[in-house]
Amino acid sequence: MCPVRRSSQRLDLRELAIEDVDAVFKIYGSEEAAEHLSFGPRSRVQVGDIGARSIASATATPRTEYALAVIQRDITELIAFGRIATDPHQQRGATFGFALRPDAWGIGYGVETVCLLLGFAFEELGLHRVWGARSPINEASARTMTAAGMTKEGVIREHIQKAGVWRDSVVHSMLDHEWGGRQSLVT
Repeated sequence: MCPVRRSSQRLDLRELAIEDVDAVFKIYGSEEAAEHLSFGPRSRVQVGDIGARSIASATATPRTEYALAVIQRDITELIAFGRIATDPHQQRGATFGFALRPDAWGIGYGVETVCLLLGFAFEELGLHRVWGARSPINEASARTMTAAGMTKEGVIREHIQKAGVWRDSVVHSMLDHEWGGRQSLVT
């Protein structure tokens, strides 16, 4: 497969590059951004390791993971990180996740990011089902996935252990035939 390149009105989606590690650290190293993630803030070294593993995964055959940079087009700066991982236990299925820099919250970049990821998953990877999980108290993520057309499916009880405490996750998903009408959101 060719390198990932997709665009929306304000954002570009592309493969993660080693030069993006400092920008990803602004997300994964942020206490505020990591509040609702499945892990606490990461160190710069940990983010570098994540970046290196993610970039290496792009050469795997078959490729099962896509670590993607979300770039705000007008300033050509990484503002979000997205991930799609195919699931060997689901025919044409994958999990996905996304995280934005806190200064990019609340202005619609989350919905554009999710739509870019879903468009890639359905239109280019030919997936049937994509799902993601969020913290039960992350209402902003709930609104984002709903606005992108995803359906809330239910709760996975005590799914994530973070800081020694078990936390539930709320699952949202979309099927390929549900994506059809949303293709105009991305180019």
